Amino acid sequence: MKPAMRFFLILCIIASFSSVIHAQDEFPDGTEISLLQWHHVVPRYDEWFDGYTQAWSQANKVDVSIDRIHFDDLPAAFAAEIEAGEGHTLVELLFPPTSLIESLHDLSGVNRQALDMFGERAATCQATSYLPASDSHYAFTHGYVPGPGYYDIARWTAAGYPEGPKTYDDLLTGGRAVFEASGIPVGMGLSPEINSEMAHRGVIWSFGGRIQDENENVVLNSEATVAAVDYLARLQSEAMTDEVFDWTASSNNQALVAGEVSYIQNSISAYRRLQKIDAAAAENIGFTSALEGPSGAFGPAHVWQIYVIPSYVEGDELAAAKRFILDHSASYSDAVYHSELYNFPCYPGMVEELDSWLEDDPFDSLPADKLEVLKQVRDWSVYPGYPGVNSPAISQVFDERIISRMSAQAARGEMSAEDAVAQAAERIEEIFAEWREKGLVGGD
Repeated sequence: MKPAMRFFLILCIIASFSSVIHAQDEFPDGTEISLLQWHHVVPRYDEWFDGYTQAWSQANKVDVSIDRIHFDDLPAAFAAEIEAGEGHTLVELLFPPTSLIESLHDLSGVNRQALDMFGERAATCQATSYLPASDSHYAFTHGYVPGPGYYDIARWTAAGYPEGPKTYDDLLTGGRAVFEASGIPVGMGLSPEINSEMAHRGVIWSFGGRIQDENENVVLNSEATVAAVDYLARLQSEAMTDEVFDWTASSNNQALVAGEVSYIQNSISAYRRLQKIDAAAAENIGFTSALEGPSGAFGPAHVWQIYVIPSYVEGDELAAAKRFILDHSASYSDAVYHSELYNFPCYPGMVEELDSWLEDDPFDSLPADKLEVLKQVRDWSVYPGYPGVNSPAISQVFDERIISRMSAQAARGEMSAEDAVAQAAERIEEIFAEWREKGLVGGD
């Protein structure tokens, strides 16, 4: 977009916000807040957000600045600010930062206000903002991102699955048939990156395995987990290529857009990108909900949008940051629309139009109801610590990429599935014990 057009768009957005943003008690002159966020994968969202923050700044007489970095760089950048004791006012993260809970403001008051304002919220958002061990909300999760399955309609139809895979058995059998007929593999990463971590959790949960139980006891080492890891090894050997061992977080998106895979699990951002590049190829993409395994169908949300306020923030800056969180949430219909339905609201009451948008995509899906499968996302989308809480231990397990490394060891033939699971469980037990000593993890 040309700079002049961008500026005009921002002015229009500011004008549209003027009727919905109303200042409450004014903050003292010179009040400032600074935001650290990621570059949203849907550019339209960042354009909207820039206009929204300008309008909010004018209405509340608070100077607002925004810095954006790549999502992979967010955790390290935030940790450095915590270590330095200074930095941004509000930080938006994509995974729960529970390992840093001791350096964050308790946002329980903000969460209570949101509950009063917007009603019931999705369980995945509660789980990624609240820690029972401290009885505190260390964050405010305003949105989450479903991670449905994508499939190549033409190739899967030729293999006998016109509606794509519904189960993990379908994924193996149909994916193998597509691969043998066309050389186009299934695309599920087996490398230490976030998409692999999330996808493997979905397989493990659906096979009946768990990292922890409801009481925060480590239960990874089970026959169900071994079966899931065996399955992933078989899927790789029969329906994928070795490239998945070196995938990065963007690899499945790139492979989908290039037409190099028959199936992936991801947010709808890859689809939105494909729509803009090749409308016909996008029309050939279908979506599935979480695949069913022997113990049900479970899939993680792809990421979450989680605001945190570091403990070094004080006074009027802290009060302004809390107001910004709630006001942004009150504008969430616009946030969802301008994310092109990438962001889902933590409080469904915030966006009453969502179901109708999924039934008739305002961004030109063919057919128009292609995204309707996402209406059921709350039935199957869970969080990294499921079925327990998302504790600091769970966050560390995720950060160390223990699950994806475990699966890759078995798929490469470096270890049996039994040994890979046992080794991973041993490391996870150590992590849980360390955090349990600090009083931030339950269990025995």
